[in-house]
Amino acid sequence: MVATAAPAEAEEVVAAEAPSTERPWVTIVWNDPVNLMSYVTYVFQSYFGYSRAKAERLMRDVHDEGRAVVSSGSLEEMERDVEAMHGFGLWATFSHDS
Repeated sequence: MVATAAPAEAEEVVAAEAPSTERPWVTIVWNDPVNLMSYVTYVFQSYFGYSRAKAERLMRDVHDEGRAVVSSGSLEEMERDVEAMHGFGLWATFSHDS
């Protein structure tokens, strides 16, 4: 007779492994023709608490690459960050990290 794990035990193992494979969510700020680079830097510093150097680097990514990932975390956190960016007048979306 071969011993096998009970179905409940097998489900617990699968459930325990699932979170480690989930991709985090990210907030993306997109380039726009309206906001000044200094303003975008200010927003990143004031809302996210980034240093001036990090805020400027992210702003340059937005300007030069057309977008920058500015935060990552849970879906709820990214929804909050995107709403805040919209409140500052920036174009922002959230998606799964790739």
